[in-house]
Amino acid sequence: MNLNSLLHGRADAGRPVRVGLIGAGKFGSMFLAQALHHRGFHVVGVADVAASRAEAALLNSGWPKERITRHSAAKALAGGTTFVTDDALGLIDAGGLEVVIEATGLPEVGIKHALAAFERGRHMVMVNVEADVLAGPLLARRAAERGLVYSMAYGDQPALICEQVDWARTIGLEVVAAGKGTKYLPTFHASTPDTVWDLYGLSAEQAEQGGMNPKMFNSFLDGTKSGIEMAAVANATGLTPAAEGLTFPPVGVGDLAATLIPKNAGGILDHAGQVEVISSVDRDGEDLENNLRWGVYVVFKASSEYTRRCFGEYGLITDASGDYSALWRPYHLIGLELGVSVAMAALLNQPTGASRDFRGDVVACAKRDLKTGEKLDGEGGFTVWGRLMPADRSLARRAVPIGLAQNIKLKQPVKQGTVVTWDDVERDAKDPAYLFRREMETLFAPAPAKAQTTIDRPAAGATPSDARPAAPDRPKGDAKDGQGNSQIAIAGD
Repeated sequence: MNLNSLLHGRADAGRPVRVGLIGAGKFGSMFLAQALHHRGFHVVGVADVAASRAEAALLNSGWPKERITRHSAAKALAGGTTFVTDDALGLIDAGGLEVVIEATGLPEVGIKHALAAFERGRHMVMVNVEADVLAGPLLARRAAERGLVYSMAYGDQPALICEQVDWARTIGLEVVAAGKGTKYLPTFHASTPDTVWDLYGLSAEQAEQGGMNPKMFNSFLDGTKSGIEMAAVANATGLTPAAEGLTFPPVGVGDLAATLIPKNAGGILDHAGQVEVISSVDRDGEDLENNLRWGVYVVFKASSEYTRRCFGEYGLITDASGDYSALWRPYHLIGLELGVSVAMAALLNQPTGASRDFRGDVVACAKRDLKTGEKLDGEGGFTVWGRLMPADRSLARRAVPIGLAQNIKLKQPVKQGTVVTWDDVERDAKDPAYLFRREMETLFAPAPAKAQTTIDRPAAGATPSDARPAAPDRPKGDAKDGQGNSQIAIAGD
């Protein structure tokens, strides 16, 4: 609650928080729009695969042209200007930088940039939830080993949910459920970039004018992004998914406390302490009154009879018993709020949410019948959508994480609605992202998964889908090798 004054104190001392942004898409542009107006931040540089896009993002978000330079990060640091570049690793390496924001949306790229940032002593704010869900617990450990912060992005829904969970637990309440709202219908799982705008209610022309990326926006619609965000929340808070993943019940805010509670208490949850996404429309597609399409929520239980009475005395909406109530936030402001994460990392050495455990995973599930030889096209594409699963179940099934389901070829057909496994695909066992993910699985696998075989073939009496692949050797080499920035428009539903 004191971040603003601390930022002004840094500015008064001539030491504003020095930030580098990688990925000049929607999320990054929204941060730039606000950072311009707080003298406690100095955006030293913006990197994108095309420096011209980085410059355009600055201009579009209101930056004066005279504050933008293509000379060098050193000159930008000295002169209080902002350097634009296509060299993300070079920006990370720039002297004086304190915090790196990774906003590309590509998991393999996000991992590479995070490791480079830690090597150079930079805090990392990971807007790239895809990277976090693929290997966040290990990234957080690597940061902690160097005394650095690895943080979720405030303004995005996972960090806001983590904040609500922390609030409830800090005041002694049991968290029963937490999550977000979205627009959902079961048919959306089959949506592709060709159908996304009709389902959103936009024309292709309107979407193009708005600079909207159909593949990314399709991931919001087909359930993938919801799964990714809830896996991130589970891994950061210790909450867990239901055994079968998300069910997207249509629930308005007034019914949260009566619905998102365990079945034995009259609700719909498999268990207390569950992540769940609620739909803003009923199964006929009609908008619910007081829906939470853009917001986040937490459901909690009274700790005593006295607390239960207080719920009633202060007008909280509860279930029939009065034991359960809920708090919600109707909106999230995405990148406009990201400065909170940057300030928390630089000034207080604290994250706004960070993965600690491997409890939730998001796996590739076939959108249609897939044929031998087809290539998977990843999040928001034509072939697969991301389904949330408990991590021990995903490992037991040898499921392909959605973050690695890009550009890999099928060795055999996969039926619509079926989880894609490592037995179904030709994988590149030397891919750095694959190796890092496997190291994370080895170190953080939940207890039931750790008890299983660790060889890359079925254990005696097991079917191929029951066995875990072998944990490979840890990746070697310089984390800075290669280059791979991306500009992806990131907005949220």
